[in-house]
Amino acid sequence: MSRAPLLHASPDQIAAAARRVMARCDELARVTATSGRIERVYLSPEHARVNRLAAEWMRELGMRTWQDAAGNQVGRLEPAGSSRIDQRAGGHRGPALLLGSHLDTVLDAGRYDGIVGVLMALEIVRLLRMPDAASERWTSGLPFAIEIVAFSDEEGTRFGKALLGSSAVAGTWEPAWWDLTDADGTTLHRAFLEFGLDPGRIGEAARRPDEIVAYLEAHIEQGPELDRAAEPLAVVSSIASARRFQLVVEGEARHAGGTPYDMRRDALLGASEAALAVERICAAEHHIIGTVGRFEAFPGAVNVIPGEVRFSLDLRGEFDGERDRVWGSLSQELDAIMGRRGLRWRSREVHAAPAVFCAPLLQDVLRAGITQTLPSRREEPPVIFSRAGHDGMALGAIADVGMLFLRNPDGVSHHPDEAVSAGDVAHGIRALAESVLHLAAEPAR
Repeated sequence: MSRAPLLHASPDQIAAAARRVMARCDELARVTATSGRIERVYLSPEHARVNRLAAEWMRELGMRTWQDAAGNQVGRLEPAGSSRIDQRAGGHRGPALLLGSHLDTVLDAGRYDGIVGVLMALEIVRLLRMPDAASERWTSGLPFAIEIVAFSDEEGTRFGKALLGSSAVAGTWEPAWWDLTDADGTTLHRAFLEFGLDPGRIGEAARRPDEIVAYLEAHIEQGPELDRAAEPLAVVSSIASARRFQLVVEGEARHAGGTPYDMRRDALLGASEAALAVERICAAEHHIIGTVGRFEAFPGAVNVIPGEVRFSLDLRGEFDGERDRVWGSLSQELDAIMGRRGLRWRSREVHAAPAVFCAPLLQDVLRAGITQTLPSRREEPPVIFSRAGHDGMALGAIADVGMLFLRNPDGVSHHPDEAVSAGDVAHGIRALAESVLHLAAEPAR
């Protein structure tokens, strides 16, 4: 693969693009359901507002825009020399390279997770169309269309099911999801109607594999590897497999003062020992991460021994087999813990996603993009696997997936202290634009 630089853009133009991304991240951060913190969940008024903003920015670049049947915001620009264009919402001719990420957030979120990837994609379009940004065609002669997709529900914050927007695009929507409810008891089906979407048309969001050249996403690393290595960018090799469980430990609620220790069946102590076992077993494994993120004791009175505890388990791994083997070990350990304490436990799996491996060609073009962006490097760019989930996990069902990571100082994410520098965003914009051009120069597949 050629390593010659293909992007004709000055450092000042790249710096201006990065400043625009940072300013728009700030602008989107002000679209929130809760004053003083960032909160944007699926099918909310805030979701509608950021979609309108994204559509406005897409149209500024000459893109045709629509909101699809799942609430994802999409913009499309046809390739050079394209003939008749289907102007219907969602209409398209010929395959497109998809760029994007998500605009929804967790509760009390940072302002860059997902968002920076959508905004960088907009700047890629701007750079590749120079100098005639008002034209309705590419000036760089790309052989495929470009679509930017701002996915609507990567986090799963409202209904507890992640990747809803991208799953709809991948054609893997499950009818059982319509019965999911939020904290107020509103079903997903009802929320669709209230948002102005038709649940009966959800299939229209699905895309066919022959409509997609590939999917490329830029994202902050949600961990510290790049920061520790003093590296601004990395190629992603794969996205971790994941399984999530809701676990219940049952004991016996009795008087805190009147029940001697030899008669206690304390569900909280058993669940606490189980949580420590998750840390001990997973920490001993390579690339397996287990997290207990939610922990509730019942009846919850200060003078009552807890008779029931409910807690969550998020289990991730680079490979599905290793992840499943660790779950087997954890299950055996929980059997032993509860047996010693006279307790019972049960689990319900609420989410499962296989590992998604990034396509070798896309890793190559991203590597070429980073090399052209950072020409003084003496070594190949770093390659790391993503321990966090992304929309590419769903898109992998219908398209090759590639990801570019940007350095995240101290690795903080899903938190207001989440950060990325304008300088690293500038590097990421150039690297991703170079990657698109290297992909366009590849022989037709």
